[in-house]
Amino acid sequence: QVQLAESGGGLAQTGGSLRLACAASGGTFGSYAMAWFRQGPGKAREFVAGIGWAGENTYYADSVKGRFTISRDNAHNVMHLQMSSLKPEDTALYYCAAGGRNGVLISTAARDFPYWGQGTQVTVSS
Repeated sequence: QVQLAESGGGLAQTGGSLRLACAASGGTFGSYAMAWFRQGPGKAREFVAGIGWAGENTYYADSVKGRFTISRDNAHNVMHLQMSSLKPEDTALYYCAAGGRNGVLISTAARDFPYWGQGTQVTVSS
């Protein structure tokens, strides 16, 4: 069973950048598809970006496409989310999640990811 821990959140200004990290332990990181989700104030948890086990297939929510980049390093059991051109609406608690089937991202629904981190807060000021 994999354990996940996010880091890198904080306060940024509109137009700024942040880089989130998700460190994995206790499992075979490379066997999972990985994803970032977020939950803003008063909102449901939503898919942000996902990546297959090899890092070659990536998927993004329309709201972040062109601004966020997901990547992973299986040798170091870590995933990143590079966030640029941040907007106030990006303010949320960001979670990393592990799931998929044989490392393939088969769904962007939160219910299909069995493993979650505790989240890291991102706040974007206007």
